[in-house]
Amino acid sequence: MTAVTSSGTSAATAADLIPAARTVRTEGTGRLAVDAGTRLTAGPGTEGVARWLRASVGAATGLPLEPEEAGGADGAVGVDGAGGVDGAVGAARIALSISPDVERASGPEGYRLTVPAVDGAGPARDVTIEGGSAAGVFWGAQTLRQLLGPEAYRSAPVTPGRGWELPVGTVEDSPRFAWRGLMLDVARHFMPKDGVLRYLDLLAAHKLNVFHFHLSDDQGWRIEIRSKPRLTETAAWRSRTKWGHRASDLWDEKPHGGYYTQDDIREIVAYAAERHITVVPEIDIPGHSQAAIAAYPELGNTDVIDTTSLTVWDNWGVTPNVLAPTDITLRFYEDVFEEILELFPSTFIHVGGDECPKEQWKDSPTAQDRIQEQGLANEDELQSWFIRHFDSWLGVRGRRLIGWDEILEGGLAPGAAVSSWRGYSGGIAAARAGHDVVMCPEQHVYLDHRQAAGDDEPIPIGYVRTLEDVYRFEPVPAELTDAEAAHVLGTQANVWTEVMQDRSRVDYQVFPRLAAFAEVAWSALPASADRDFAGFERRMAAHYARLDVLGVGYRPPGGPLPWQRRPGVLGRPREGQPPRG
Repeated sequence: MTAVTSSGTSAATAADLIPAARTVRTEGTGRLAVDAGTRLTAGPGTEGVARWLRASVGAATGLPLEPEEAGGADGAVGVDGAGGVDGAVGAARIALSISPDVERASGPEGYRLTVPAVDGAGPARDVTIEGGSAAGVFWGAQTLRQLLGPEAYRSAPVTPGRGWELPVGTVEDSPRFAWRGLMLDVARHFMPKDGVLRYLDLLAAHKLNVFHFHLSDDQGWRIEIRSKPRLTETAAWRSRTKWGHRASDLWDEKPHGGYYTQDDIREIVAYAAERHITVVPEIDIPGHSQAAIAAYPELGNTDVIDTTSLTVWDNWGVTPNVLAPTDITLRFYEDVFEEILELFPSTFIHVGGDECPKEQWKDSPTAQDRIQEQGLANEDELQSWFIRHFDSWLGVRGRRLIGWDEILEGGLAPGAAVSSWRGYSGGIAAARAGHDVVMCPEQHVYLDHRQAAGDDEPIPIGYVRTLEDVYRFEPVPAELTDAEAAHVLGTQANVWTEVMQDRSRVDYQVFPRLAAFAEVAWSALPASADRDFAGFERRMAAHYARLDVLGVGYRPPGGPLPWQRRPGVLGRPREGQPPRG
């Protein structure tokens, strides 16, 4: 919990950290002042972390955090010039460095944060953040920010001249998984660029490092492709939107849409990289493609339906209108992915591959000819042929394909990784076959699913997944051997936005559960049943204060606030315990 000092400031303790740290050693109730005399020095490779600290913590505290060269570091004292807050001596420096020792012990994302005990009459010493890489230093800087207290998350100081302090001790930490992700669907409801940047900051604050960017679907195309201008002229806009679940009779009759220019994307990717977050783009093929077909009718199964009559879809669910398995389609999406690769440096490129109805292919002479030509057994293998083409295409260019677990059907492409969403079974099968896996089963970490039973939950979708349910999620199935489990790259929470029309609704569904998920992804927790949820709830008391300062419209522990409810808007709740899958 936070402690209030005699000077009226709020100071966190290492016991408040979310996600929980691996090792915390404290030295009583000692605290070290951080003040206008505190310098910030960046060792080689950590200059970006220093810039982030000055821009974020510096803005919140009003402290200059000047480089050491700007003035002498020795003998700096607290804000009162004679012992600082509660008599603590001010830190001479916050020193950032990359440490081979930390890298050997804790990996590249590991860190060690040390706040020294200082005798009031002795010399000041350094607060040090040592990381196995620049990423590790950055996660250590996130911990330092938490330890300064909730006010360190503001954009400007609210009490100029107030004292700041850090609890004395050492935090040593490293993540359990290399892939700690959030998928955000901006195709169903567009999120403007500033909202995306805000979510990158929220991911960083929770030590999450992958942003899966779902950029295309039946209801909208969200990225500028310069060689295919109708994707943004036509496919980025729909005439109206279903309000609630697809069975609802309510409509929002306003046109909806938007897209990111290529410069917007470069900005998002660069902003993420500064926070050691990888942006993994998703362009969904061969299903979930009606928006693209509406813009370019030749992409659809023109020998089955009149694709010129299709529009960007205004409803939810799975449309039968899928891409035709033609050379025209392959060349079109090769052009799309060429531009995607120029914008996104990520190793993995997500191609969707989910929920592709095969009815049009069954009726299409062109599709049937392709099946015969390639010696395929059926339409499932035709989808596999489609995915394998882009697996090879990406591999030649030094990238890797990842797709939803339906890409297992008909045979998995040789280099592909799998996002296991329909439960654990797809991930288990892929790992046993030697393929890498990201575990994101809908029954556990689909954050669009409702957070409680009852009529107050806004537009309730799916099974009840409480904060505790997410906290007890285990990404690695017990059925896997150690060798198979090594293929589990990590885990990801997914946010599908059919019933999330604006930022406040996304906030409500994502938080506070993302904090629980972040701890599952980062911390070395015991087995699910043995996890200390009561202790996590106690730490959340401090974390809610951070979310409040950040302006996050989370679901309060007592239930939705009146303005968070959506009475009369139909959802699709499912009762009972979700199947494991």
